[in-house]
Amino acid sequence: MLAQILYRIGWFATRRRWAVIGTWLALTVVVVGAAAASGAKLEDGFTAPGLDSQRANELVAASGGGQAGITAQVVVTPAGDGTFRDDEAARAALARLQADVRALPHVLGTTDPVGALTGARDAAAVGALSPDGRVAQLRVQYPGLDQLSAADLTALEAVPHDPALRVEMGGDLFFAYSSADSNVGELVGIVAALVVLLLAFGSFVAATLPVGMAVLGLGVGIGGMTLLAGVMTVPSFAPVLGAMVGLGVGIDYALFVVTRHREHLAEGMAVDESVARSLAGAGRPVVFAGGIVVVSILGLAVAGVPFMTAGGIAISLVVLVMVVASVTLLPALLAVAGRRVVGRHRLETTSPRWERWTRHVTRHPAAYGVAVTVVLLALAAPVVALRVGIPDDGALPPSRTERQAYDLVAEGFGPGRNGPLVVVVDLAGDTHAADAVAQAVAADPGVAAVEPPVRRGGLATIVTHATTGPQDVATARTIDRLRTEVFPAALAGTPAAAHVGGQTASFADVGQRVNDRLPLLVGAVLAMSFVLLMLVFRSVLVPLKAVLLNLLSIGAAYGVMVMVFQWGWAADLIGLESTVPIVSFIPMFMFALLFGLSMDYEVFLLSRVRDAYTGTGSNDEAVVRGTARTGRVITSAAAIMICVFLAFVLGENAATKMFGVGLATAILLDATLVRLVLVPATMKLLGDANWWLPGWLDRLLPHVDVTEPA
Repeated sequence: MLAQILYRIGWFATRRRWAVIGTWLALTVVVVGAAAASGAKLEDGFTAPGLDSQRANELVAASGGGQAGITAQVVVTPAGDGTFRDDEAARAALARLQADVRALPHVLGTTDPVGALTGARDAAAVGALSPDGRVAQLRVQYPGLDQLSAADLTALEAVPHDPALRVEMGGDLFFAYSSADSNVGELVGIVAALVVLLLAFGSFVAATLPVGMAVLGLGVGIGGMTLLAGVMTVPSFAPVLGAMVGLGVGIDYALFVVTRHREHLAEGMAVDESVARSLAGAGRPVVFAGGIVVVSILGLAVAGVPFMTAGGIAISLVVLVMVVASVTLLPALLAVAGRRVVGRHRLETTSPRWERWTRHVTRHPAAYGVAVTVVLLALAAPVVALRVGIPDDGALPPSRTERQAYDLVAEGFGPGRNGPLVVVVDLAGDTHAADAVAQAVAADPGVAAVEPPVRRGGLATIVTHATTGPQDVATARTIDRLRTEVFPAALAGTPAAAHVGGQTASFADVGQRVNDRLPLLVGAVLAMSFVLLMLVFRSVLVPLKAVLLNLLSIGAAYGVMVMVFQWGWAADLIGLESTVPIVSFIPMFMFALLFGLSMDYEVFLLSRVRDAYTGTGSNDEAVVRGTARTGRVITSAAAIMICVFLAFVLGENAATKMFGVGLATAILLDATLVRLVLVPATMKLLGDANWWLPGWLDRLLPHVDVTEPA
């Protein structure tokens, strides 16, 4: 049924080729134009319902405490070796700077380091000057993002300052409006993919068609994300990850269809018929694999973290657009190209080189199976040391003003000043509860300083600074200790309750929520993988083996990420300035993505093996023939994805680098050690048992045919 539908779509696209291409061009222009004109800004809301930090933020927001707003920080120090206390010119310059910042549009207020110099003890002055008098921290309060624009950041950066001062800036305003990573990752990935396609096809026309299709699809998908942000909060990382995944899958899917089309043309088939037949055959695994990617990414909803659910929906939109483009736009482009897509060689013919390699592996299956398994387990071993968190401004390159501001604050006030904890006390009528909590918090060994409680109605907020930085494990332990030991002891016998909020606590809580839910996602994804592969290949052991091998390759990718980002191995090669924890949501995102992506190669390889087994009845010969027919395609497709993913390592953002390294590593291992070594070796060892399926189960299972005919 699916083959017939795809055949008709392919036939229609070839007969109405210019109408289809024109429709896609018009759609791209409309979507991109609408996104530029009325698309909403992407926002990062690292919160989740039910968390203690979220409860703290809700209480403050309900009291009118300004939590809906954002802040910036202007960090100032004398240009010379003196301090503000002994440098009159620096003090005067600081006073002018503070006045100019307060006069900016939309600024609600600032802290008062000038007042701190004169001995003021009001809340705005307390803690605004470092104990040694050298570093002044001007925290600037703005309203919510809905009232701001990039012009506010430009205005802050343009505030003049005297040469007597060194001024650095950072904070939420920079995070919201500073220039994102350039499109160098996308451009490099596209160029690299084009080179791989040229080498594979030997035809410039055949190589450019998949890239052109992917670029148009990417325009629609990324533009659609911005429009989607008008009805839901889409995280700022979604376009980068969407571009990364969209380019990879789009070009890969087109590669499978173009390969089949070139074979039909080489056999003398007419162009229109070849396109329709190619879509009916190669289009089935494309639709199946794309659907699995979409479903697995949407499975991120099990995390119970809204920004991850929204990010999953947005990225799924890009993948869905790429699938639709592969079965509508690509056939029209192939029809226009005609026979010019036939190059010097064919990609998916049986390769003598891959046949020799597979026979060699299957002659020594135990040795290869054990050796590769040991390698993958060794790479996966560092996973036990995986630590999640959210890299802050301390992970940025030293040349960035945000990093300079971060370092100055840590130097002047201590590392905990860069990630204040906001203790929120719901007084419930107990007027002494805030002071009791403040005293108990100040006595904790993980706390460096506690600012006086600020009361508003029945609520009190206590800004607290830990002795350690926002990314440190010790800070997370301090937060946990405050909640489980300090607060219960301080509020025993009272109706009051205390919560820890603020960005640092929110990041820690979200990371813990993701860790807690990761096993649920893994279990759901693996169960779905097992059932789907069992339906497709009518076997129990083939899907079980696939599940275990997927775990190996993904675990190895996690281990490599720990080596690079937490231990600093080869960090210089990717421009990583310092070691950082793994971004809390990346392991879950990666697992969902890699499961779907690995299905491409799984279905493509095993469908050929299954076809050969049905035709010959020999498991050993089927393994050799299936691998020989798909080895070149799999390696070419994997090379494209690896190039696209690694290109994103060129960006400055640590999270983008993590996605690039993690996804590229997993695809490399999956397409080489797993698909072309472990799969043949284990299938040889299992023999005919590979295709065992109990009769009663065979009768119960529906028949699903998504394999591409030979």
